[in-house]
Amino acid sequence: MPLFRRKRTGLEPPTERTGVVKTEGVFLKCEGCREVLYRKDVEENLMVCPRCGYHFKISARQRLALLFDEGAYVEVDAHLASADPLGFFDTRSYPDRLKAAQKATGVLEAILTGEGTIGGYPAIIQAMEYAFIGGSMGSVVGEKVTRAIERALEKRAALIIVSASGGARMMEGVLSLMQMAKISAALARLDEAGVPYISVMTDPTTGGVTASFAMLGDLNIAEPGALIGFAGPRVIEQTIRQKLPEGFQRSEFLLEHGMLDAVVDRRHLRDFLIKALAFMMPNERRHAGAAARHKHPQ
Repeated sequence: MPLFRRKRTGLEPPTERTGVVKTEGVFLKCEGCREVLYRKDVEENLMVCPRCGYHFKISARQRLALLFDEGAYVEVDAHLASADPLGFFDTRSYPDRLKAAQKATGVLEAILTGEGTIGGYPAIIQAMEYAFIGGSMGSVVGEKVTRAIERALEKRAALIIVSASGGARMMEGVLSLMQMAKISAALARLDEAGVPYISVMTDPTTGGVTASFAMLGDLNIAEPGALIGFAGPRVIEQTIRQKLPEGFQRSEFLLEHGMLDAVVDRRHLRDFLIKALAFMMPNERRHAGAAARHKHPQ
């Protein structure tokens, strides 16, 4: 008979110690300086690291609330959602990916459209949701951008598009790529009418979005440190078999080489846009804050 016998019992969770403060979600690590930061301090700083200035990603709804007067706007075209025109399937079906993205983000597609005022100037502002399949541009994103352009043209309101995208959505194949031409043609009509379009690029803005509307603004600006380009740096290095310069495809590099008009800190972005609109549409100012809140989408 063995001297010792292990008593087989199931694993039990450790008992919770009193006086221990749960810190999950209270702190976050900055990807720029690698410092551990108090989340509340970062949120009060518009999700910009107070130590190194690194710009954290923010949601499309946060972006719209940040730019519109009093955070108030009317969301339009909120009902549009993608179908599955090609019956696409890789590791799982495209409809399953859409449902997962919709559940995770709370939006139907990778871009939101708001109508309101900024600094009293009438504006249609769109913000891309990177958390929705990498902010990819499918048929519905292209349709929503085109409708926003047409709405801006009809109302002679400034158009501002905040990009955050990995590019075209390959689950829709050529239908996704066609959006580049569709949007570019609509922007040409906006330009002919003399209605201003300001493009704001955030990290990352790549692929077909960069190759179309993101680089077609009357004013092209970006947040600090944003990755902006068509193909990624690693793909380019493998193609040309050369080492790329330090900071290649980052906002500051593009500004230095004439691809951008300005690099603007998020904390100053709204004021910068208002000053730009004062120059571009000086006679269009209205009473700020007149827009309805986004709680009542159309």
